[in-house]
Amino acid sequence: MAGRASMREKLRYKTDTFLSKGSGALFIALTVAFFISLVVISVLRWVFLGFDVVLEFAMGDGVTFMDVVKDFFYGIWLTWLQLTDPGNMAQDNESGTQLYKISAVIAGMTGVVIFSALIAFLTTALDQAIDTLKKGHSKVLEEGHTLIIGWGPRVAEILNELVEANESEKDPVAVVLSEEEKIEMDEFLRNVWTDRRNLRLVTRSGSTSSLRALGKVAAEKADSAIVLATCGAGASKADQLTSDAKVIKTVLALVAHVGEDADINIVAEVFDPRNRAVVKDIAPDRISVIDAEEILAKIMIQTSRTSGLSVVYAELLSFWGCELYFYNNKAWDGKTFGELQFHFPDGVPMGVRQAGETLEMRTDPSYVMKADDEILIVAEDDSTIDYRPQPVAKPTDLEIRDARIEPTKERMLLLGWSEKAPILISEYSEYVLEGSEAHVMIKSPGPGVQAALDELNEELDNAGCTHIDKDPLDVDDLASIDPFSYNVIIILPQKPDEEPTPERVDSETIIVLLHLRKLQREAQEAGRKVESKIITEVLDSSNQELITRAGVNDFIISNRMVSMIFAQLANEPDIIHVYDDLFQEDGSEIYVKPAWLYFEKLPMTCKFADLMACVRKRDTEICIGVKHKAFENDQDKNFGITLIPNKNDEITLGWQDGLVVLAEDDM
Repeated sequence: MAGRASMREKLRYKTDTFLSKGSGALFIALTVAFFISLVVISVLRWVFLGFDVVLEFAMGDGVTFMDVVKDFFYGIWLTWLQLTDPGNMAQDNESGTQLYKISAVIAGMTGVVIFSALIAFLTTALDQAIDTLKKGHSKVLEEGHTLIIGWGPRVAEILNELVEANESEKDPVAVVLSEEEKIEMDEFLRNVWTDRRNLRLVTRSGSTSSLRALGKVAAEKADSAIVLATCGAGASKADQLTSDAKVIKTVLALVAHVGEDADINIVAEVFDPRNRAVVKDIAPDRISVIDAEEILAKIMIQTSRTSGLSVVYAELLSFWGCELYFYNNKAWDGKTFGELQFHFPDGVPMGVRQAGETLEMRTDPSYVMKADDEILIVAEDDSTIDYRPQPVAKPTDLEIRDARIEPTKERMLLLGWSEKAPILISEYSEYVLEGSEAHVMIKSPGPGVQAALDELNEELDNAGCTHIDKDPLDVDDLASIDPFSYNVIIILPQKPDEEPTPERVDSETIIVLLHLRKLQREAQEAGRKVESKIITEVLDSSNQELITRAGVNDFIISNRMVSMIFAQLANEPDIIHVYDDLFQEDGSEIYVKPAWLYFEKLPMTCKFADLMACVRKRDTEICIGVKHKAFENDQDKNFGITLIPNKNDEITLGWQDGLVVLAEDDM
């Protein structure tokens, strides 16, 4: 049987138990030690020095009882001064006995020890308090904010879009909830997100699927929430499924926290189609779930059909320049959709959504508008949409040319591979004549790539799919296949089996582009006309200028464009119906068509309203802008694209210029 604990062990145990209660216990212990020292040293001083006064009082030498009391309390006061400031020890220099000096030395040394400990404690406690404040444990006291749940490079792009979207708002707020440390998030955003304007940012660290953490960021008071994936589109299937599971838990927690009747728009990033259906079913009326990679692939294919389209989509899907809005005005009751085109100083109607019905793009011009109809309109801002009872422009009736682009067999070259590749090839097959070809050039593809190519060959109707086992990063390999014999060249990541970091992928893309530019220059010097369109994807928007200088026709900045889509859906969830129509082959799509399709005699000058009226004669197409060939490489001129000019502006078009139109096909 073990022996009983000694008094020393018991005292030490009780001390450890008391101090384990935290910094408050330590402060109490130091304070108590200070006052005990004050009492002990004061009594010691009085024992050493007060005996003479007591003796004089007892002998009746003129010393009263009050003198004894005053002397005792004066000793306590001197001890207090010497404990709190050792400099007060000098008051005992002239004393007639060394005992005064002994008590002063004891008081001074005790004060130094205790106050040094107190200062160290207070400094540490203050540092800890500041660190706690930096970590953001306090509850967010905001309303009507945009909540971003998750973390990654895309956060900065989304914040940039929110800056544009809320530029005219008073004190807009974005709140980020992530499992990253708050200090790390703040430092990252401080370096990469510099144009904040009037948008305030609040960051909080916590579990994204925790009800407590969601309460901390006031999710129930947010206007919208964007739930980000935990990995990129190029991650492994296992990582994507893990990300989907995390997003599902987060959305479930978010809906449970805000309640069934909360008015909040939720946008979620989910990879697997089955998981997208699961997330959508959690709250069908409030959650938007899109396949961003599929939309990007379709934009790339549409861009390959008509150069300049990537610039159009970059503007329409963002909050700078022109945007898409739903708008209603009961005053148009009885007007036809065709008449409506010319009743807006800023904006061009693109379709009508009747009450309880789906959106109809390119609505028949003879359709009579009802008071409760909504139009889809492209305008500079929702604040600039202004329906006028009288037309703002009267178009001149121009003669339209009856011309079509005859479809031909085409060849497409994919340099590299990614998750978008099968979508690109499938979409390409929908646009081209039977007998067209799609070639994929990639060195030593893995079994997954080869299996996808075999599956595509079985499914495609109009295009065959062939693998070329060569390296696009090798200029000799690239020259051996004569890349400029293809109608379109699309550059994808070069090493699909590796984690696609933005810096590596963009660096390899630039190398391939430089090889192509060298081969193009050699072909042109040999007298050959090069007409191949070069399309590529850029992961990091900071590489945009380098890509532009490398000689690419069109490029998609994927992170930025996906962020645009998320921000737009968070702001206006009904825009997803527009995406459903624009990004499918059998719906109405946006094209940049050559001006010679519409006009026999070029160059010509007319008002933009004249162009709108003329284009409408061709299968009820809708003109929303123009493209000037001379500026297609000028970033300051928006690469030659001008959307919704003033309807009375004079526009000059040449043979190489084009019109941005909403149409059924590119013919």
